[in-house]
Amino acid sequence: MRKLVVAVALLAIVLVVLDRVAVVGVQREIARQIEAKYDLAEAPSVQVKGIPFLTQAISGRYEEISIGIGKVEREGVQLERIDATLYGVTAPLSDLIQNAAATEIRADRVTGTVVISRQTLSAHAPRGIKVEGAGDDKLRVSGNVPVLGNQVPVTADMKIQVVQGGIRLTPANVKIAGAIPVPNPERLISFTVPVKNLPLNLRITRVKSTSEGLAVQGTASDVPLR
Repeated sequence: MRKLVVAVALLAIVLVVLDRVAVVGVQREIARQIEAKYDLAEAPSVQVKGIPFLTQAISGRYEEISIGIGKVEREGVQLERIDATLYGVTAPLSDLIQNAAATEIRADRVTGTVVISRQTLSAHAPRGIKVEGAGDDKLRVSGNVPVLGNQVPVTADMKIQVVQGGIRLTPANVKIAGAIPVPNPERLISFTVPVKNLPLNLRITRVKSTSEGLAVQGTASDVPLR
């Protein structure tokens, strides 16, 4: 009886070790393929959810995988990071073992959040305008706009709108300093940040202001990772 207990315990330990070794290998391969496909500067972080892992590996389907991508540039816009979740990922373990480079890895569905910093937003704002905030979910701008040869101080709260190929920022409440009249001041402050060709084929569904800048949420379906 004692020998049986010891044998079962050893078997359990071996299975746990194999489980962890297998998950590390699959995570590394998924990271490698995403890095190559989207020409990233460094490999993303990858975490396969669910325990035990081997049951998913044997079936060749992983129900949920978390992805973390660091700084990346798209269309001249610096993205601070991308946090995404892949659902229903197919990657047969036997294929990965035999020929990882030729194995097709595909996700049924992807959700993700792209963070764009205030510094990046300011770089795309009109000259003299800086994007700022007070640590809440409000996006504001301040600076100077040229009016009849004068630099007029201005502040405004910004509305956020998803448009074709990017995000449009327009002032909702403009405050002009001094007594100089400024006709249609919105046109001097509005600007668009191009956001397209995102990794993982993400398509924008929602944008909200955060303490960092903008959090751009997106989804995609039937996404190849190779």
